[in-house]
Amino acid sequence: MPIRYDADLARFEASCTVEDALPLAEWLEATAAPRVDLSACTDLHTALLQLLMAAKPAVVAGPEDAFLGRWVGPVLRVE
Repeated sequence: MPIRYDADLARFEASCTVEDALPLAEWLEATAAPRVDLSACTDLHTALLQLLMAAKPAVVAGPEDAFLGRWVGPVLRVE
């Protein structure tokens, strides 16, 4: 599974596809203070990006992938 959920932290790993959107939306809605770790993410479907932009969870680790770090990191305000 490309997204692992540990209490209030979602870890994105490898290629995260549109099939991960509904579980992510449900988790974001059910979690009081969601945090995400994108460090191991290599591909992020735009549906997931839109959910993250709307929910604004705390990003504890930005993407290490060069493309995602350059284009997705600033959108999610990854320092």
